Amino acid sequence: MKPPNMEQGEMRKIGIACIALLAFATPLVADVEPEIFTLDNGMKFILLPRAEEPNNVAVGWVARVGSVNERPGITGMSHFFEHLMFKGTNTIGTSDAVEDAAFTETERNLRNQMLEIVWGTQYERFKLGEIDDPWDAAHDTPQLAAIRKELKATMEAHRDVIVKDEFSSVYQGAGATGMNAFTSEDVTFYINQLPANKFELWCWMESDRLKNSVFREFFSERDVVHEERRMRTESSPTGVFQEQFNSMFWQASPYSWPVIGWPSDLNSYTLEEARRYFDIYYQPSNLIGVVVGDFDLQSAKYLILEYFGSLAPGTTPPPPVPTIEPSQRAPQRMVASVDAQSQVEVRYHGVPFMHKDSYALEVMSSVLNGKTGRLYKAMVEGSEIAASASFTVDSKKYAGALSFDATVKGDATPEQLENAWYAQASLLKEELVSAKELEKVKNNVVADQFRQLQSNFYLMIQLGYAEAIGGWEAINESRVFLLAVTPQDIMDAANKYLTANNSSVAVYHRATDAAPIDDELASFGPQEQMMIKQALAELETVPEEELLGAAEQMRSQAQQVPEEFKPVFDYLLKKLQEKIDALPANKTIEEAVEEVVTEIEPPEEESVNLVEKRKPLELTPQQLAQAKQFLTNIENASLEDAKQIQLALQMAAVQVSADELPILEYVLARYTVRIAELESQQSP
Repeated sequence: MKPPNMEQGEMRKIGIACIALLAFATPLVADVEPEIFTLDNGMKFILLPRAEEPNNVAVGWVARVGSVNERPGITGMSHFFEHLMFKGTNTIGTSDAVEDAAFTETERNLRNQMLEIVWGTQYERFKLGEIDDPWDAAHDTPQLAAIRKELKATMEAHRDVIVKDEFSSVYQGAGATGMNAFTSEDVTFYINQLPANKFELWCWMESDRLKNSVFREFFSERDVVHEERRMRTESSPTGVFQEQFNSMFWQASPYSWPVIGWPSDLNSYTLEEARRYFDIYYQPSNLIGVVVGDFDLQSAKYLILEYFGSLAPGTTPPPPVPTIEPSQRAPQRMVASVDAQSQVEVRYHGVPFMHKDSYALEVMSSVLNGKTGRLYKAMVEGSEIAASASFTVDSKKYAGALSFDATVKGDATPEQLENAWYAQASLLKEELVSAKELEKVKNNVVADQFRQLQSNFYLMIQLGYAEAIGGWEAINESRVFLLAVTPQDIMDAANKYLTANNSSVAVYHRATDAAPIDDELASFGPQEQMMIKQALAELETVPEEELLGAAEQMRSQAQQVPEEFKPVFDYLLKKLQEKIDALPANKTIEEAVEEVVTEIEPPEEESVNLVEKRKPLELTPQQLAQAKQFLTNIENASLEDAKQIQLALQMAAVQVSADELPILEYVLARYTVRIAELESQQSP
């Protein structure tokens, strides 16, 4: 199952990046046998007791709603709910529920007055060319400016009765780790893991926010999403072009708009529309709960019935998604200039999740991908025109896509990569994959499918996601269908889907005024380059006195870095050393190195400056408990899995928030030791 196109919420415990990398890149476990339990109100639960992780349960619930269920005017609403659902209820997140509700109602009225003016007067001024942005406060009419000022003052006063982050604090105080959420085109998933004896707390907390959510800070949270969009899309060299390409690719399907939504739609949300959306898509019959771990089945059913059974059934069923993407009749092409290394994507329309052709396409991707795959051998090693090349099968709930992506190397051009891909596609269409090559791929499939997935957490996510877009049974059934694929099946699929009239091409040329190319950085693929740039940006925030200690810590981990991650690791270490070499010559080691891990008691009263420069790594007792719980969850991993987890953690380190970074660094330091122990056990 390909990682979904996810937008990340503000609750980032030990990095949603780890979830994205491990939960969906790690092969599915074969032959899981959960019990399915459905309440009278229609809410379904997938229950899987497992003893591998004592005293731990991974829990979550998924709403079968994503950007595909939206419409123009409310795009991004599903992702916005991911934010709202952490704001609390009428009992959690406020010191005065009555006053809190009054503030929300006042804000609703003021915002609706603003929308009436913007959609009327300001949109008319925009259409006449008098202003360039109807939402820009600089163009406000006197009346609009006065209402905006009153709304701002009301929201500031509202903060006096808001208990910030109380929802997450309750969980953290109970020893929960991994609390997060993500939104894709097809689902919104709320996840957690906690001690088994806190399962009733989860039942109460989650049923409470499904029953009594108040959508607190509704209007101010839009600004948070705008900033998220700016960072993830508008600040990315190819972000806005990828949105444009996606909209070109999907002619009719609601997959055409971004998960995070269009900016004007984010501005246009109303509380009334949000409540209607919630009532339809968050009703019990549209939800799936998942529990995996160390729990008693009958006791869990009793608690689920007691808490979730009280949720009222919905009155309006979710509408269908009736639009079927029409067949593409001619090739499409987009050419853009970007401040990044030149690259190309050739995308084809594919098939939905569990479609009968999806298995041949998945095996085809295995033939093409990897260092022993055809793309690497032909373009990276052979002609040396690509820094990276891959083929992706993206099967969504209602449709799918197939994509060839590659980044140029040296003086090569995107057009050369494109033509090299067409040559590989022709081979698939004209020549049967050899028995030896197919056997190798299938052996990998078998190994992947039977490799034990130790973590309850990632299995919980896979069960919920698969059930939401097709059926959890795919976890057990996919291996059989994949192994049944023949060379003729692959050839037939290639001829059916890899056609010119079914293709859309995005060509990204490096802009002539782009920053000078770092040849070494340019040798990495797009995802690796993005990760490196994020890490280098983080490096700029590290105080000078910590640089040497950071370098020594990296060097101590060098031997445990997975082979596929080593080039990135070495490049970052080199850049770190260059920064150290540029320090004043009179700076001593004592001045540069500080303690790496310090366990401290949290100050009883201290105002925290959230933008101050990073301090040496410190863990409060609560953070230490979270870190140790995470380590407990992964302590039984094999050496191979351990290295994958370490890689995921290292990648997540550039994305987590400042308050979570100490937890992640602590886990990484301890996990490095664990990998060394596993390697020593395997040594002769």
